[in-house]
Amino acid sequence: MSEIKNIQNKNIRIIIAGGGTGGHIFPAIAIANAIKKIQPNAQFLFVGAKGKMEMEKVPQAGYEIKGLDIAGFNRSSLLKNIGLPLKIIKSFFQVASIIKTFKPTAVIGVGGYSSYPVLRFAQSKNIPTFIHESNSFAGKSNIMLGKKATQIFTASDNMQTFFPVHKTIVTGNPVRQTISQSVVTKNEGLNSFGLNESKKTILVVGGSLGAKSINEAIAKNISLFSENNLQLIWQTGKPYFETATKLVKGHTEIFMKDFIIQMEHAYAAADVIISRSGAMAVAELCLVGKPVIFVPYPFAAEDHQTVNAKTLVLKNAALMVKDVLAENDLVNTLLSMLKNENLQNQLKQNIQKLAVKNADEIIASKILQVINKA
Repeated sequence: MSEIKNIQNKNIRIIIAGGGTGGHIFPAIAIANAIKKIQPNAQFLFVGAKGKMEMEKVPQAGYEIKGLDIAGFNRSSLLKNIGLPLKIIKSFFQVASIIKTFKPTAVIGVGGYSSYPVLRFAQSKNIPTFIHESNSFAGKSNIMLGKKATQIFTASDNMQTFFPVHKTIVTGNPVRQTISQSVVTKNEGLNSFGLNESKKTILVVGGSLGAKSINEAIAKNISLFSENNLQLIWQTGKPYFETATKLVKGHTEIFMKDFIIQMEHAYAAADVIISRSGAMAVAELCLVGKPVIFVPYPFAAEDHQTVNAKTLVLKNAALMVKDVLAENDLVNTLLSMLKNENLQNQLKQNIQKLAVKNADEIIASKILQVINKA
């Protein structure tokens, strides 16, 4: 820490680039907050893609953001990629202007296609660049950028396939403080949803938009919850909310909402959790330390959600049901798990071993140490 104190008077200006999903945006904000905690005078500028969620979430967190006219490769419609080369060229001109004006001390990339032109240009100007890879299977942009990056921070080990070993540090994923520092008790969580303290509680989440396969599996087996003396906290996402509203009428054992803001209460209330396996979901669930059944989204880039889930399954820290099998197998897997206390305890113990509370602080201190030596 004494090394870091030496840079209090340095003019630290950091660009953080990337976004597209919460799995990229929330770690980026957490890293900025951690650097600010150590170096209150540090200045930040975020760079994202116009029209993406970072353009809303970053200002809400109190940081300035510039948007690039860039888009990713559209795998579902090749015709939509016609204008992509022009957008990429335009984004490099925008990045050149941003870097020339802001004059960053360092640039951090958190993944997402908007991070590539920013870090690539910074590397061409010999500005120190840092990458945070949140998934167990690295994205293509990060793999290409990793060759010239100053340091690479990964969520999990065994990433030498993607990055130079001597540059790679396993830090885990930065998690929202509302989760990592939560002191909500189980009873407080249950009471906030109006649920019974004597029943086993299942939390079902599928991301902010919900998960079609998970929602349909719950809907098909809705009666099995009351029949097995279970209660349910169900985040449906907006697309399925209207359908679910009709299904849960008369089911007092079910709390259903399109989006749950206070996730720390939902996590505290749950005995078992059903979830997608995006990087941030996995990081949060390791900290929560409850038995989990993952249903990976099969169309994520490089199928990284399946890789994320399998990483935990191989360590006997979670169960997994394939998306295509969810409608028939998910609830049966849940009921089978609930009959096996030994399995539940084993999963809890093993997932807790993978929890990292201070990833944001580790990353912040490593970046500041490099800046100090520059």
